[in-house]
Amino acid sequence: MFLNYYSGRRVLVTGHTGFKGGWLSLWLKQLGAEVWGFSLPAPLQPNLHEVISPHAFAGEIEGDLRDLPAVQAALQKVRPDIVFHLAAQPLVRRSYAEPLPTLATNVLGTAHVLEAVRVAGLPGNVIVITSDKCYENREWEHAYRENDALGGHDIYSMSKGASELVAQAWQRSFFRPNAALGAVVTARAGNVIGGGDYSEDRIVPDCLRALMAGQPILVRNPVAIRPWQHVLECLSGYLWLGARLHGVPKDSPLASAFNFGPGPAARQPVRELVEEILKHWPGRWVDGSDPRNLHEARLLSLAIDKAAALLDWHPVWDFPTAIQQTISWYYQRHTSATPDPLGLSLAQITGYTQAAAAKRLAWATA
Repeated sequence: MFLNYYSGRRVLVTGHTGFKGGWLSLWLKQLGAEVWGFSLPAPLQPNLHEVISPHAFAGEIEGDLRDLPAVQAALQKVRPDIVFHLAAQPLVRRSYAEPLPTLATNVLGTAHVLEAVRVAGLPGNVIVITSDKCYENREWEHAYRENDALGGHDIYSMSKGASELVAQAWQRSFFRPNAALGAVVTARAGNVIGGGDYSEDRIVPDCLRALMAGQPILVRNPVAIRPWQHVLECLSGYLWLGARLHGVPKDSPLASAFNFGPGPAARQPVRELVEEILKHWPGRWVDGSDPRNLHEARLLSLAIDKAAALLDWHPVWDFPTAIQQTISWYYQRHTSATPDPLGLSLAQITGYTQAAAAKRLAWATA
């Protein structure tokens, strides 16, 4: 898989204690990489990091993206062959309560990572993970393409658009002209779900907490439409992009921004997501709509034509399968008499890659 690119390579994952960073680290380990992590401690209990930590990492460095000397020391210590930068303040609602820390982490933190790579003279590529919310969301029906305007109504969304601009500026100003450095690219995903996400104010973890407590699920915005995708979908895109970048010129079309989103059928209202969850873990939900709620976009969708054309990348699991796999993970971890979340996580990676190979997707057969 992935051209066997990651076998034996040293990879730094920032944000490895988070949901997406944890799954990415686990998959990289399975691909034979030497995985290092840089992050603050996992903010909540339970979390995914405690499941994968004994298995996935060659080393872990605790640090804050806002601390440039700490970021520089980590890059100098690890000297990775490739960097996946995922560390961020990832929550829209928290950005209303903590606007300046959100900006400092997401925008200045990204600049710190890129500057640390530049100063260290590392030749590896840097994949900066942002968000589908980086686009200036005009609530229109068509899916956003990589060349659409960046922006954001709330501080979180704006910070992701700004992170994109930071990455572009460092790529154009420093990385592209310097033959000793690699490339800087960005990747944007849809609304990612999967086992191991315990964040506050996210719909799937909110559902999980309510179901475990035997309470109805309070749904703040049941009519909001999102591009739902399992975490392994976007991670396959990040990994394939990283592998394909190796050895290509920095002016290649591959050295640019990519969307990795689901197929059109996964563009569903929140209420459909919740109803699908309840097919696997019985319960009920109540409408928590309130005009006084903080602003959240009503409609959002990603176009993935570029990833299909240049990378031959396509989604694997449909909407019902993504939800079934997600709820199965939580149900087994929290209700089984003999839970094995690490084994289940590895089995889901295997099942996903087998499904991709059956579809003859390029990354799964290369």
